[in-house]
Amino acid sequence: MDITQLIPQFGGLLYTLLAFVVALSVIVAIHEYGHYIVGRWTGIEADVFSLGFGPVIWSRYDKRGTRWQIAALPFGGYVKFKGDANASGGADLDALSHMSKEELRHTMNGAPVWARAATVAAGPLFNFALTILLFTGIYMVQGKVTEPFTVGELRALPVAQDLREGDVILEIGGEPLPDFTDGEAFGAFMEALPHQPVLPYTVERAGQVTEVGGPYVYPPIATQIVPRSAAYEAGLEPGDIILAIDGAQAYAFEQLKEKVEGSEGAPLALTVWRDGAELAIELTPKRTDEPLPDGGYHTVYRIGIIGGLAFEPATGMVGPWEAFSGGVQRTWSIVTGSLSGLWNMVVGNISSCNLSGPIGIAQTSGAMASQGGQSFITFIAVLSTAVGLLNLFPVPVLDGGHLVFHAWEAVRGRPPSDRALNVMMSIGLVLILGLMAFALTNDLFCP
Repeated sequence: MDITQLIPQFGGLLYTLLAFVVALSVIVAIHEYGHYIVGRWTGIEADVFSLGFGPVIWSRYDKRGTRWQIAALPFGGYVKFKGDANASGGADLDALSHMSKEELRHTMNGAPVWARAATVAAGPLFNFALTILLFTGIYMVQGKVTEPFTVGELRALPVAQDLREGDVILEIGGEPLPDFTDGEAFGAFMEALPHQPVLPYTVERAGQVTEVGGPYVYPPIATQIVPRSAAYEAGLEPGDIILAIDGAQAYAFEQLKEKVEGSEGAPLALTVWRDGAELAIELTPKRTDEPLPDGGYHTVYRIGIIGGLAFEPATGMVGPWEAFSGGVQRTWSIVTGSLSGLWNMVVGNISSCNLSGPIGIAQTSGAMASQGGQSFITFIAVLSTAVGLLNLFPVPVLDGGHLVFHAWEAVRGRPPSDRALNVMMSIGLVLILGLMAFALTNDLFCP
């Protein structure tokens, strides 16, 4: 084999690893900083704050005596509090035995239970806070669609069209355009439009009402490609427009969706328009479990294309409170959706292949980074929520398990015995390692 054939693959692997390391490092740093800063606020001192494991490649001490360091293996991190034996947080009994009562108060083992619980809970909560902050920023940058509905940036399309940036759309196909914020009415209006490449638009342009020809509003365009999907694996790119499916012309995204859902997993031959050229691409839709409005799931076939309008609508500014509220709602929907998905996997309603491991997460991080900064930031936000949620599960070795121990201590007045703690920590470690192995198997063998 010519070694030069491996260069693109090697470069893609490096890009994927870099994106994964950046995403994970940001999430871990925020998580561990939550533990650190709340511990400091509650009087618990930290000896080491480490981003990564293994040999230290950079470090410095702050004025409080905490060593901040970056280690060679960038796949995690930890805070070693005063009195801890190691990064996992076990008590250094010898060191603790030589401390005064005042010194013990500044250790994780000697602090009151409320301080320890707050310090442990802070890691996952900071992950949720990161997600809310990132989504708030995205909403403020994106803005919201202005009213009246106005044409913003025009997309490159394979059909001639007379719309211009700044046109205020009054009617399409002779029907008045409903309020864009009324999702149900706007959706029904779009569904009623005839499937044809060019439609008559009535627009207000420079103060004058005029009739122009414009594209079908929801053409079969790929504004985003879902990582690890059939479209991604087949090489489709954002901006691609599907002209035909198995030889049948397509003018509306709905036509593409119907063809894919009706394929029953059979290969589809697509004619794709990209930058003025036509490409022939074949792909095979994948079975996908999708949530229903009532909380259940249904299995459909998808190729992994996220559609959009034929043009970018003009947007206006979103206020900080409105953006923050949107960020909170988006974060909550990720939490509830994740819990619902996990429960449905456990009871067998949906495929366990929906659970990804480190390889799948790394592949997704590279794919999202390749589609632009906003996509990558969105991925970090979603992954941060997943990390925070996972750490709250009441499993020993996770933050949630430690919170259960602290709750036990608060109620009973004493912590579980060392023997019970060791047994439960061992069980928790086995459960986590088993989950990781299962997820890794999914990465390697699930379609």
